[in-house]
Amino acid sequence: METKKTEKADLENKKSLFFQIGLIIALLVVFAAFEYKSYDKITVDIAQRMVDDTPEEIIPITEQKVKPPPPPPPKQVTKITIVEDDVEVEDDIEIDVEADAETEMEEYIPQDIEEEEIVEAEIFTVVESMPEFPGGMAKLMSYLGNNIKYPPLAKESGIQGRVFINFVVETDGRISKVKVLRGIGGGCDEEAVRVVEAMPKWKPGMQRGKPVRVSYNLPVKFTLQ
Repeated sequence: METKKTEKADLENKKSLFFQIGLIIALLVVFAAFEYKSYDKITVDIAQRMVDDTPEEIIPITEQKVKPPPPPPPKQVTKITIVEDDVEVEDDIEIDVEADAETEMEEYIPQDIEEEEIVEAEIFTVVESMPEFPGGMAKLMSYLGNNIKYPPLAKESGIQGRVFINFVVETDGRISKVKVLRGIGGGCDEEAVRVVEAMPKWKPGMQRGKPVRVSYNLPVKFTLQ
């Protein structure tokens, strides 16, 4: 008996279609293989940090320490020498009582008087009672925080740190001889000097119950927020 097939079930007519589909799939696989990229594996260590081994110069900060007063100096004894009345004394200036308008006078040559050198009072570093900002250390920190203006150059460059300032507290509490011991640049040194020079009068340092001149070291901190 002869087997009969319908035209729809005959696959011979669709052979060319299947062949084209196969070529398209093969081309897509080849294109995908060319487009595929591989990347090298990179390990990022976020916790890695650089350690700065540069030694930092240590500047001592003035502390208020009470030191026992030194022993008083020995009393000086003044020796008085008695001179007899019959000792002749030479006069430096001779006066002619009988001189008149025609009498020739010797030209007077004034003696050079040496000017006395002004000796500044001693500057102490440690005294019995150290100088103090009005209101204490807390008020001093508040004054610095309210009056320091961060320099624009230091802010743009990310400069921060401590500027060590040295100055002298005079006997009347005035601030003098302000200088930078160690700076950080960027305009911070000049700003620290400006703020210190503008400080109000301090309570002066005392030694043996008398006000004295005292040298003081002060760190001024600059921090970016």
